[in-house]
Amino acid sequence: MVPVVFHPAYEAPLPEGHRFPMGKYGRLAAVIAARGLVPDGFVTPDPASPDLIRLAHDASYVEQVITATVPRAIERAIGLPVDAGVARRSLASSGGTLLAARLALEGGLAGSTAGGSHHGRRASGGGFCVFNDVAVAALALKREGTIRRALVIDLDVHQGDGTADCLQTEPDLFTFSMHAERNYPTDKVPGDLDVGLPDGLTDDAYMAALGEHVPRLLDGFRPDLVFYNAGVDPHRDDRLGRLALTDDGLRRRDRHVVGEARRRGIPLAAVIGGGYATDVEALAARHALVFEAMADLA
Repeated sequence: MVPVVFHPAYEAPLPEGHRFPMGKYGRLAAVIAARGLVPDGFVTPDPASPDLIRLAHDASYVEQVITATVPRAIERAIGLPVDAGVARRSLASSGGTLLAARLALEGGLAGSTAGGSHHGRRASGGGFCVFNDVAVAALALKREGTIRRALVIDLDVHQGDGTADCLQTEPDLFTFSMHAERNYPTDKVPGDLDVGLPDGLTDDAYMAALGEHVPRLLDGFRPDLVFYNAGVDPHRDDRLGRLALTDDGLRRRDRHVVGEARRRGIPLAAVIGGGYATDVEALAARHALVFEAMADLA
């Protein structure tokens, strides 16, 4: 079976009525277990150390998060109270993505039930993202010599500005973001390949755009590892998206990315990215699609 990483700290306490759907992480784990995708249970990661986080983030910002002294302006930009619980969540999420990457390198596929915090920039956070887990994991694996090249396929509805920022001096860590062009963030950080889509794009047109890029990137760049941000906020019912994919469109998308990597024998680690529907059950079911795709194509 495809290993799936989960840590109880993925779900941090938030004030009553907070708009971020923190409950989706626990519900996603329950859905994955109910569907028989983890017969031997989840794999539990060690939280990332501050030293690991500093590979992608400025030391002063890391210290502010760990000590719950993030300036109010940055905390507002993040949109979460950066307290001890959110700090634990951010360290656990980064550790989970790194573990998923190691497991993918061993067995071909793995996923974490959190991660994809792609608005975390080197010196600050934003958009519900504190630490950039994918950048941390990619840099850790490259620094230790486990990989030489990695490809980030970011299909969250928002541009991966933070990942581009954290990896902008790393030509062997290639960032590809396909997103709604008119959506957050307004001050996009250019990545290696950014594909901005028009509002309201539906399943078939989205898949046509995706098919233009994923195969040629895999063939041309020949990465040792793919990090796949499978955000479900391109869904038509998402509160923060501007695209119009259906559940079937998300399913087709995930199977395309996973299948193209598998056909080439390239390991892939999936993280869940964004998803902001008010119906947490429906949201968790959408996030489960990438884990079903990996199980089917393993």
